[in-house]
Amino acid sequence: MAAEGDKMLGGRFVGSTDPVMEMLSASITIDQRLAEVDIQGSMAYAKALEKAGILSKSELEKTLSGLEKISEEWSKGVFVVTPTDEDIHTANERRLKELIGDIAGKLHTGRSRNDQVVTDLKLFMKNSLSVISTHLLQLIKTLVERAAIEIDVILPGYTHLQKAQPIRWSQFLLSHAVALTRDSERLGEIKKRINILPLGSGALAGNPLEIDRELLRSELDFASISLNSMDAVSERDSVVEFLSVATLLMIHLSKMAEDLIIYSTSEFGFLTLSDTYCTGSSVMPQKKNPDSLELIRSKAGRVFGRLAAILMVLKGLPSTYNKDLQINKENMEKALSPEILSSDLALYLVHKGMPFRQAHVASGKAVHLAESKGITLNNLSLDDLKSISPLFGSDVSQVFNVVNSVEQYTAMGGTAKSSVTAQIEQLRELLKRHKEQA
Repeated sequence: MAAEGDKMLGGRFVGSTDPVMEMLSASITIDQRLAEVDIQGSMAYAKALEKAGILSKSELEKTLSGLEKISEEWSKGVFVVTPTDEDIHTANERRLKELIGDIAGKLHTGRSRNDQVVTDLKLFMKNSLSVISTHLLQLIKTLVERAAIEIDVILPGYTHLQKAQPIRWSQFLLSHAVALTRDSERLGEIKKRINILPLGSGALAGNPLEIDRELLRSELDFASISLNSMDAVSERDSVVEFLSVATLLMIHLSKMAEDLIIYSTSEFGFLTLSDTYCTGSSVMPQKKNPDSLELIRSKAGRVFGRLAAILMVLKGLPSTYNKDLQINKENMEKALSPEILSSDLALYLVHKGMPFRQAHVASGKAVHLAESKGITLNNLSLDDLKSISPLFGSDVSQVFNVVNSVEQYTAMGGTAKSSVTAQIEQLRELLKRHKEQA
């Protein structure tokens, strides 16, 4: 159970988290596979923070050294996951703090888990696509080479599982190879859309530190930068696309596996499977079971299920705007309560020299104090705020201005007026190109 002082995001909350809630929300057992890409993203972001003046050169060196140490621990299998590690991001940052101290608290400045996790996911998918594509091309090559060697072999072709016309064995092999080439082409198309950098989008409004997203793009080897921060952090189209293509790929592999199973039975006797990929029976000594092919056939269902699952998740998520809300400026203005600027309050402390993680806790304590007093955040007195941190000064009043808030997100894809205007122009150009190509 995480005590208040142990919570990375604990400033806003009082007491400890219920163990059942911790078990429900934890994903560390699943997303450990993201460890390396999470470190890659953090190293790139640290360099961008140094360029933005948040980290000094010596702090950057310590941060990169610590992250390299963590990477080494993961690769050697000696990284120790603790009960307070909710996910891979908190695990890596917790370990970084153990290695380099409070400097680690600066690493998350201007970054949200929203843009962090989708960046990790895209890096992971890019790597995975390369591996899958390599194996798929090898399978296609093997089918083509066997077709060339065994071109003189002729066997019955079947429709409705009944003998239809004679065909070459090579024709059968190539029928599967051709289907798999379409899968290979689709994987290439997906990679183009995955290869767009979301890091620097923040929670949803963008990055308030004028972070160099071109530097991030180059460091992480993305082809381009996301156009809109709100879309970037919620976009899971690439996951759906990948699972759709994976579903087709598994259909083709399952179909090929089924054909080979049938052709290897004693009733057909067209081919003999290697003993290396078969198993025997615990009762019948004569049996030679094609388990490898049966497992390929059965695992196709797992991929189909995952596609259905992600589609069900996404269809239930509301966008930032729904038509049934309509546009009502009065209600929008009422909804812009001072508490919505609590992240700006944290950034105020960051600019005063406080590491972001400490600033996040301090801002959360301010929100809690305001709630306990029954007042809004902007009505806390300067003495109230100073009781939380001596860094608060009279200029803190400038924080509570929504126009000032949105105008600080000037990084590409952000919500500042200049950035939104640039997005409009880019989309107009995109529409123009699409119209010309239609």
